Parts: sequence; C-alpha cells; structure tokens
Amino acid sequence: MTGSKYIVRQPVKNLKGGIIGYEIQYHGENQAYNTDESSSNEFAAADTIYSFLTQNTGKVLKGSLNFMTFTTTLLMKQTPKLFDTNDLVIQVGEDVIIHPLAMRFLERYHKEGYKLAVNDFQFSPRYFSIIDKFDYIKINFQTAADVSIRNIVELAHSMGKKCVAIGVDTQELYQKAFIMEVDAMEGQWVAEKLFTAVHSSSFLQSSFFRLLVAINRDDPNVDEIEQIIGMDAMLTYSLLKIVNSSYFALRNRATDVHQAIVVLGLGQLRQWIYLLGTGNGEEGPDDNQEEFLKLSFMRASFCNALVKQAKGMPISPNDAYLLGMFSTLNYLIDAPMEEILADLPITQEVKDALLYRSGQCGDLYDLVLAYERADWKVIGDLADSLGIPVNLLTNIYFQCLSDVDNIWRSIMETSEGVAAAQEVKE
Repeated sequence: MTGSKYIVRQPVKNLKGGIIGYEIQYHGENQAYNTDESSSNEFAAADTIYSFLTQNTGKVLKGSLNFMTFTTTLLMKQTPKLFDTNDLVIQVGEDVIIHPLAMRFLERYHKEGYKLAVNDFQFSPRYFSIIDKFDYIKINFQTAADVSIRNIVELAHSMGKKCVAIGVDTQELYQKAFIMEVDAMEGQWVAEKLFTAVHSSSFLQSSFFRLLVAINRDDPNVDEIEQIIGMDAMLTYSLLKIVNSSYFALRNRATDVHQAIVVLGLGQLRQWIYLLGTGNGEEGPDDNQEEFLKLSFMRASFCNALVKQAKGMPISPNDAYLLGMFSTLNYLIDAPMEEILADLPITQEVKDALLYRSGQCGDLYDLVLAYERADWKVIGDLADSLGIPVNLLTNIYFQCLSDVDNIWRSIMETSEGVAAAQEVKE
C-alpha cells in the first residue's frame, strides 16, 4: 500500500435526507489529508492533491458544494481558486487555526466569497476566538460529550452558523444528530441511510429486474428483451408511450414492442430502462430517490470498471455491473435479501457476494463499499488481493463518477424532453 493515493467523496445530508454537498477526503503517501505541517510528506501530498484537482475540478467536482480540508501549504498554493466560490467550502483543522499565516489566508478567501468550515470544533477558548470567521461548524459526534455538543450547537445557531455532525457511523449517533438539532450530518450511516423504500410498483416488479439483467448481458438477446417487455402490460405501455411521443417524431406509429425496440436501439433502450426507475418517466425523482439511483449506478459502474483490472475473476464485467446495481435492493424491498435474490437470473457468484461477501466477487463488493466509506487500509488490502493496481483506483473512481453524472443528465434530458413533448401534444 506504500505510495498509494486515494480521493473519495461522501454525501453531507440535511435532516430531511437531502444532499447539501460532498465531503472530499484524501489519503496519500500513507498520510491523512490533514497531515501535520512538520511532516516532509505534507508538501508532496499537497502537490498530489493540487495536480489531481487541476485535472478533475471541471468534471465531477464542479456544480456541487464540496467540503474540502486544506492545510496551510494548500492554502498558500492558491488551491481553493481551482474552485468557483459556489462549489467550495474551505475546511480547516486545528493545524491551520493555530497558524497565524494560514488564518490570514483564510480571511482573504472569505473576503473573496468562499465559505469556511472548521473541522472537529472543540468547546475551548482557542476555538471560540475564531468561530465568527466560519460559516459551518463541524462537531465530531464520536468524541464530543453531549453537553459540549448541545452548547456548541446553541452558540453556533445564535451566531447564524450552521452545524454539521461528523462521524455519524451508527444509528444511535444518527438519532442523536436529530435530537441535538444540527443542520446536517455525514458519516457511514448517513451515506447508507437513503430512505425506507421506493414506492414504485413497476420498479419493484420482477420483470423490471429481469429486463435489467437482459439488457446488461455481454451480448444482449433482443428476442429475450422483447419477450420480457411483451409479457408485462406496464412495461409495454410505457415503452410504446415514450417511442410514440412527439419527442421522437416518428412518421409512423410503433404498434408493437419489436418496432419500439428497433426505433430506440439498445443504447436508448438501456436509458429508458433506467428512466423507469425514476417513476416511469412521468414524474422526476425526489432528492432522496435521485441520490439512491445515482448510488446504484455508481456501484454498478465502479464494479464493472474494477473487475476489468482484477486478476482471475469468475464473472464478466456485465455480471459485475449487476453486482453493484443490485447491492441496493435492500433499500427497495422490505424482505430478506435471500428472498429478494432467489428468483433473479444472476450468477451464483454474484448472489454469494451480495449475501455472504464470499469469494473474489465478495472481495470486489467489499472494495467498492470500503472506498465509499474511505476505509484506507481495507482499500489497499483488498486491491492487493484482487490484483488491482492501487495507483489506478482514484482515476477509475472519478471516471465512474463522471460517467454516472453523464448518464444521469442524459436520463433527465430524455425525461424532460418527453414530458415537454407530451404537454405540447395534449
């Protein structure tokens, strides 16, 4: 794991479950993001971060609010200016707070319009003296005493500051965050606490999952896809409705499933299948459902990309895609995972990975989950065991994020186009 460098983003959610931004976490040269300034590695780490951000801020780190920790070196390198003021919260720890030069840089950035956050706020005079300079106060719920948390929240709110609970990795801490009336929270439990269920009957129908499997085979069988759609009235109705809308401007109406598939082609057919997951294209997803769907696509894309780098895997890239996609089924259906997977036409290796985390597929699945929660040691160990070069992980991760964002934009544009065309027609 020596020399490995990772960057990952994790959601920061308000108490309603909506995403307000993302925490960007970094690990490199066996040093955490907030490396001690005295370490010789801090400068190398800063160069690595600066180089990576230069290449990626215009891709997946643009257009969303990013909470990002900066050392004094990164502040002096003008790294925050790689971001638009609306895309960044400059986050600092105690090493910056006690550094007079760093604090002057922070004041300058604040005047330029950047928002500031202090990480792991302590109930002590050192922190009280700088609280007025920050927009977000982050409180470590794993280490701070309840009395301190309550006092910090009350003080921060009285000054118009927002409080973010960090380290919310258990249900108990998740519930405490509500009781303490913080404004937002982040942590493993927060990332996985999506919502109780997607209330969409078509999304939960087994025919939908069979269709998803069929369209993602190495060599999709059009006859099989046609048969699955043709046996489901809702799928048939939805497909013919979207193909015959004025959005596609057909000269002659498609009157059966086969004609509709020919019109769409497999590429657009796949997007239409994803579109079903947002409510059959009739209504856009709410924020929670959108984040859930993006998580499903991200896990699927990440599994698919990683399996191509792994050695001796017993499943194909498309099987790996389904491993990631179906990993979120427990958020959809209120039933044991064994029961959910029993009738799905997927390989036994994928089922065993989802149920028992067993075998190489189980390691692949664990690697994806470890990357989500920024478990650096586990990431390195699993990558080594799978034969995946650790130096490729971050680039693969962010390429998948970029691909998912592109897929989502395409889905939303299709949905909006169909809806607009339908309104004109009506």
